[in-house]
Amino acid sequence: MPCALLGLLVATSAFGSTPGGRGKPLKIDVVRDRLTLSLTHYPQVYLHGEIDAGAPQRFAALVASGRIESGSDVYLNARGGDRAAAMALGRMFRARGMATHLGTPRQPKQASIAAKTAACMDACVYAYLGGLYRWVPSGRDRIGFSSPSMQETRRLPDTVGYLKAMGIPADALDGDAWMTAERMIASGLANNGRMPPTATYDLSLPAPKMEVRQADRKGIHRLTIQCQSGRTTVTAYDEVGVERARQIALRGGSSYFQLGDEKRLGQPRGGAQAVGNALVIRRDYPPADLVDLVSAWSFGAWVGGRSDAFRDGFSMPLQSVRAQLKVFYYTCWRAAPWPPRPKKTR
Repeated sequence: MPCALLGLLVATSAFGSTPGGRGKPLKIDVVRDRLTLSLTHYPQVYLHGEIDAGAPQRFAALVASGRIESGSDVYLNARGGDRAAAMALGRMFRARGMATHLGTPRQPKQASIAAKTAACMDACVYAYLGGLYRWVPSGRDRIGFSSPSMQETRRLPDTVGYLKAMGIPADALDGDAWMTAERMIASGLANNGRMPPTATYDLSLPAPKMEVRQADRKGIHRLTIQCQSGRTTVTAYDEVGVERARQIALRGGSSYFQLGDEKRLGQPRGGAQAVGNALVIRRDYPPADLVDLVSAWSFGAWVGGRSDAFRDGFSMPLQSVRAQLKVFYYTCWRAAPWPPRPKKTR
């Protein structure tokens, strides 16, 4: 391969035309230089112009060639186009675990603000919603519908079926045509790289067990709680890969759990081990303190670095699994009642 291609591999396709001749047909730029891959671990794919009927076929050809990989970051800057083609792109994004963002191809420093600003309008909204991980727009970027008539396309039968397949709530696109970041997060249109946690449990006595699991852009994170007579064990698994898990464990830094903003059960050195592809932190948890865990707004498991900015681990919100945590808590108490915590004295 020529040396120039080792630094930057850009694949651009701009074939076909848009019905009515409006705007530019969709261009697809793939950026996979060494710096990009070392920083983000994924190729960056820029889709800009207007989504024409042939865009899905061109995108699929780049996937088949290996230039666009599963898990790629897709940046959208498309002002309308073919709705069916946009949904076909969205299905490919979801099938290959891709992430969607708003963004423009790399611009020279002297480029205008307008040239650096992305908009995902009308049909593009449906392509964006195909991303497994979907980031809210930032800066001046914006996403939404250009007119009430375009917003009404969300009610068409094929669109309704597409949104259902993508796991998008039926009413999430109701409201103002242009969407705010707050609205997108609250309605599930965006997740900023984190899937909602899920909880499963086995309430069989004498040792009920629960697992809370969350997938995000960095991997899989798991929290398990097991109750036995007079003892509760809490274990955190951070699936970061075999080599990465070994590196962190060998570093031997401090390890601890975190409930909300409060650190718990810290161990100054070690306390974390590599097990397969996961970094594992396991602690005997005071049974009477379990109520704090099930009522916390988040749970974290961390291995310290030079500062909290350089620590390794994860944090997951617990609000969406609060009901399951409460059921498990009361099952634990019935299985092996523990005395109440002593009252704090002043």
